[in-house]
Amino acid sequence: MWQRASYGTVCCTGHLCAGVESITRTLREQYLDVAGHRLRIVAGLTGDGPPLLIFNGIGASAGLLRPLMLRLNVTCITFDLPGVGASRPSLVPRRMRHLARLAAQVLDTLGIRECHVMGVSWGGGLAQQFARQYPRRTQRLILAATSTGQVMVPPRPSVILRMATPLRYLSAGHFVNIAGEIYGGDFRHDAARVKEHARHMTPPSITGYLGQLYTLTGWTSLFWLHEIKAPALVMAGTDDPIIPMANARILAQRLPNGRLNTYDCGHLFILTRLDQVARDIDAFLDTRTV
Repeated sequence: MWQRASYGTVCCTGHLCAGVESITRTLREQYLDVAGHRLRIVAGLTGDGPPLLIFNGIGASAGLLRPLMLRLNVTCITFDLPGVGASRPSLVPRRMRHLARLAAQVLDTLGIRECHVMGVSWGGGLAQQFARQYPRRTQRLILAATSTGQVMVPPRPSVILRMATPLRYLSAGHFVNIAGEIYGGDFRHDAARVKEHARHMTPPSITGYLGQLYTLTGWTSLFWLHEIKAPALVMAGTDDPIIPMANARILAQRLPNGRLNTYDCGHLFILTRLDQVARDIDAFLDTRTV
């Protein structure tokens, strides 16, 4: 059964959600059994047309997408992957194609045939895989703060080491200490924003986090991006230590119908530049535009 939650009010977990402002739009949450997995599904039911299916970053739960979902003028759907957020861990690690199939099965369970697809950071890889695997179900593609996978322009070794473990999710103090180095942008100098973000992070299970690392191992889209014909919006922060800007340019150039939008911030620009990002996404998903 769906449960209502309003950003800036008490949410369905019983905790106070952090809000930039009080918004009357609501999110709904439910748990579904899909292909042997118990998954938490979160949806913001607004607007007409195909919904936007969003895949989040590594170890990140659906809760971190609430601000964006509640700003957009489109129905949004996301779910916690196995072992992340409120979804139960899987005993068997999955490859990208398996997680794309799981996402398609989630859509089937919800009675959704076609959708727009968005991926953030690690989730951008899954969004690319979904678009390739299910081209007839993918109307438009949005890739935010992401790359072509393991064949990419890499970040500094220190950033890679800090991203290799889920410690930033498990220790708020550790997150505060490293946030500027790994996320860049506003997180380099805005301590209040860093602490607020840390307060709303839900730690993944170790199994889930390692499973997501395994999923990405050996995966790259570089050699088949040209097969994705859907209109694509690539979004990137100009000060992103995790995904250097060159990767966004590669994505936009390799996608036949890709274009690039940049933001004067770091890896988490979808939160720090929320209003601008939401306007750009709404405009891109307006099917009246070319």
